[in-house]
Amino acid sequence: MNIQESNVDQLQQQKLLVESFKHLYNTLNADTCKSGIIEMVYAPHMVFVDCFHNIQGIDAFNDYCASIYQNVQFCQFEFHDEFIKSDSAMLTWTMAYIHPQLNGGKTIYVNGSSHIRFNDKVYHHQDYVDGGALLYEHIPVLKRIIQFLKKRMN
Repeated sequence: MNIQESNVDQLQQQKLLVESFKHLYNTLNADTCKSGIIEMVYAPHMVFVDCFHNIQGIDAFNDYCASIYQNVQFCQFEFHDEFIKSDSAMLTWTMAYIHPQLNGGKTIYVNGSSHIRFNDKVYHHQDYVDGGALLYEHIPVLKRIIQFLKKRMN
């Protein structure tokens, strides 16, 4: 195999991993969290970071996913752009989810992006998302406070 063929194989593997990552997030739910599908994408010593958490290790990440999906009735990601390098990728997305205690049980839409670093599997995943749009603006008491503050800032 020459260098060019090796680079094509490597690029195909990277694209497959990114597709597996996207598939994971569109099949992840309370029933699938502990089924082994997370381990198919993430390395054992992975790190997950977002505006609320810094989680170290696949076991802690499994527990986190089981916890957050416990009351989520629906969660789906629409992926938009993706930029893939040799050992990382950046994906933009819109997440739609329903939680019975947020937004009156109506669908919430949130835009965000994920930066993943990988070898054979993802070992670092950082989400960039507005915590207010994701959660705080959908809790009745906080919603009023945030709306008031936003009006004051305009």
